[in-house]
Amino acid sequence: MPPFNLTSLTPATFILAGIPGMEKSHIWISIPFCSMYLAALLGNGVVLFVIRTERSLHHPMYLFLSMLAIADLMLSTMTVPKMLALFWFSAGEISFGACLTQMFFLHFSFSVESVILLAMALDRFVAICYPLRYAAVMTQSAVVKAGLVALLRSFCIIFPCIFLLKRLPFCGHNVIPHTYCEHMGIARLACADISINVLYGLAVPFAAIVVDVVLITVSYVLILLALLKLPSRTARQKAFNTCSSHVCVILLFYIPAFFTVLTHRFGQEIPHHVHILLANLYVLFPPLLNPVVYGVRTQQIKEKVVKVFICPKTRLLQE
Repeated sequence: MPPFNLTSLTPATFILAGIPGMEKSHIWISIPFCSMYLAALLGNGVVLFVIRTERSLHHPMYLFLSMLAIADLMLSTMTVPKMLALFWFSAGEISFGACLTQMFFLHFSFSVESVILLAMALDRFVAICYPLRYAAVMTQSAVVKAGLVALLRSFCIIFPCIFLLKRLPFCGHNVIPHTYCEHMGIARLACADISINVLYGLAVPFAAIVVDVVLITVSYVLILLALLKLPSRTARQKAFNTCSSHVCVILLFYIPAFFTVLTHRFGQEIPHHVHILLANLYVLFPPLLNPVVYGVRTQQIKEKVVKVFICPKTRLLQE
């Protein structure tokens, strides 16, 4: 079979090259990556199971947390299994359609997670600044609508990238110097002008994420002002504790993302394998650490985990 279609100049397959310059270390790199992925699956799975089985956690804050766990699982699962297959079995070949699918869900899950973090910030804003109206505003219907908005906005932003890539001729160039398919990594293989891809890929998704960050920042500025007005120190401490986990998750999500994007666009002096390592860690760190942050810093989650997983074992041993 020829490596590409001569009529459309679209490759039948792409070849993922892994981490250029570190091919001999792929096996060793795969060990921590696989460990982090398995831990992320376990942590997010526990969060989803506990929230699903405990009716006392069926509140907006925890429903948003379950959405976040699903987005985290999508983010890592769309990239890490293929990455490990590449590291372990040199299985770098991926069809053109599968590559576009991986690219779409990678960027889609990132955008969904950003909207969910914004919804969680607004949830904390209403809970602290307008506590008497919280039950009326943050209904289950509002949570469902927020989830639908996250899906719809992300789809509308990312789906055009597929058509922007399918219109490009590749002239037989099909080796991607990366461990997974992403928009600009594919576009750079084209033997045509990709200025539209560069403009869209940077301006539209980046602008949407910046809007989310600005709204989250405004929400927390208003929350901080409201906390300073509380007369009781105990009340301030309690309100702060409810927000601290979310702030940690926001920092874990956005700081690596912006650092990766900025170094990728402007850090030409940084070695290429460093870019790839940062991109790989980005799809692993948030899914790995988010359940840990919420499990350690959220008392309700800790109590329910103990109730679901530890107490039944204790009763069985006593019997």
